[in-house]
Amino acid sequence: MIDIKFLRENPEVVKENIKNKFQDSKLPLVDEVIELDKQSREAKGKADELRANRNKLSKEIGGLFAQGKKEEAEQLKAQVTAQGEELAKLEAQEEELAKKVTEIMMVIPNIIDPQVPIGKDDSENVEVERFGEPVVPDFEIPYHTEIMEKFNGIDLDAARKVAGNGFYYLMGDIARLHSAVISYARDFMINRGFTYCVPPFMIRSNVVTGVMSFAEMDAMMYKIEGEDLYLIGTSEHSMIGKFIDTMVKEEELPKTLTSYSPCFRKEKGAHGIEERGVYRIHQFEKQEMIVVCKPEDSKMWFDKLWQNTVDLFRSLDIPVRTLECCSGDLADLKVRSIDVEAWSPRQKKYFEVGSCSNLGDAQARRLKIRVKGKDGKYFAHTLNNTVVAPPRMLIAFLENNLNADGTVSIPKALQPYMGGQEVIK
Repeated sequence: MIDIKFLRENPEVVKENIKNKFQDSKLPLVDEVIELDKQSREAKGKADELRANRNKLSKEIGGLFAQGKKEEAEQLKAQVTAQGEELAKLEAQEEELAKKVTEIMMVIPNIIDPQVPIGKDDSENVEVERFGEPVVPDFEIPYHTEIMEKFNGIDLDAARKVAGNGFYYLMGDIARLHSAVISYARDFMINRGFTYCVPPFMIRSNVVTGVMSFAEMDAMMYKIEGEDLYLIGTSEHSMIGKFIDTMVKEEELPKTLTSYSPCFRKEKGAHGIEERGVYRIHQFEKQEMIVVCKPEDSKMWFDKLWQNTVDLFRSLDIPVRTLECCSGDLADLKVRSIDVEAWSPRQKKYFEVGSCSNLGDAQARRLKIRVKGKDGKYFAHTLNNTVVAPPRMLIAFLENNLNADGTVSIPKALQPYMGGQEVIK
């Protein structure tokens, strides 16, 4: 959510930003919210005048009673009562207008970074850099579930009976590999100075609307029936929510946290859930990283965060590339986003395994995450990035470490987490 003062003073900038995000249907909202904001401020001004006048009259009434001028005092009391009724109407009007302003401001997209390329959708994202040499071996790479099935490592049929499509049972060495990757990612981030955290896996609606847009919420979140609780789609939600309605001392920044959680997603409008694969699923586990920092530091932290993911994948012998997300592919709260994609030898192309986002002060403004600095108070900047998210990451791992004889090599960095095992047979 952008600053209403900024919108009021720069309506054309906000409109141009909406056009760059190909959301022209939202253009009328700018003029609408400016008019509603004007009415809200006028109502507030009148209410403030009435309050001041009532206080003045109340003091005069006390003086008149003290002087024995009861009749004059009663006349002023009648004025105070009438003004009280008018004030109540103004306060209700002010509250209603402020509510409408907030509702519209929650829909108007954040101002994107000048570095963001203009494009309609993810097909226009721009490759930035490649890390590692993508290799296509001289033997056939099976589909990822076929690799897992050869090790008796996955059971999709049983999961389908128990929960439906989009769920899975991982077993044996594949399940162990899954847990090893998560544990390795945890320690990898701790060694980079991040504080490890296991957050709540459910959050209240005010946190949901604080961290994401309404469209995202509808497409992703599972609601707990009869409760003001939602299952998290990523631990970023509860991790940023940790700071809701807080005043952080400037000297305590940055807050750098890495969190583990299961994640739950409806995947609404995702062109169906694959029956055979584990690329797009309803339930998975993830290691995440989040940063709460000063505005002037957010650009630096953005580059550090995506680099962490690149470094982790390279330590496991997986080639990756980074993509700058174009304007049309950015969620409304995001200022800038870079996707990390891993190489798939089977498909001979890259696919997404993580996403790094700078949200500016949008989440902080919604959740009231403020900073107390030497020059006053201001909203913090928030950032998040995927460290690793198996089982999707397992697809890249298995394909890139598969040998011609069907075994899977385990990189040295991961061997301690697999009990010293060097290969999966």
